[in-house]
Amino acid sequence: MSDDLNSVESAAPISALEIARRQIVFARDYTLTLLEDVADDEWFVIPSGMHTNFAWQVGHLAMAEYGLCLFRVRGRQSVDMELMSSAFRKKYSRGSTPDSDPANNPSPAELRSTLDAVHRQSLEEMATYREEDLQDPIDMPYAVFPNKLGALYFCASHEMLHAGQIGVLRRAFGKSPVR
Repeated sequence: MSDDLNSVESAAPISALEIARRQIVFARDYTLTLLEDVADDEWFVIPSGMHTNFAWQVGHLAMAEYGLCLFRVRGRQSVDMELMSSAFRKKYSRGSTPDSDPANNPSPAELRSTLDAVHRQSLEEMATYREEDLQDPIDMPYAVFPNKLGALYFCASHEMLHAGQIGVLRRAFGKSPVR
């Protein structure tokens, strides 16, 4: 877990943006612990009775963080195509179907790289967001507030929901729970 999440704060109040950032960092750190011991040959397997795999979960989390922390807050930017293609976004968007054929998916290394790149870009840009701009209204999905700040809060909640699904996948592979 990131050191700054465990540090004791001074008496100064913490901004809503900083709370959102810390939640996003915490959720990602937790997700990464769930993926640490997943072998490359397990990423595309959809266990019996389940409807998802590690590859789809990770691709979906990358796509969602992009959408919630970047696109919904500041719109499309030229750097976005370097983060992920529109085909990637469509492949892992809400309502898409996980594919168990590795040939039809990015490799586990590519999925992790995209997940990491989107997260780095999100945190980098989040440091430039102005609290007053985060009050601009947006449509669903959001959590807590119907505005851009709510999209940031939803990012962490959404990631924890999918971390739960990754945890269930781990159990289907006989892996021990992380927590």
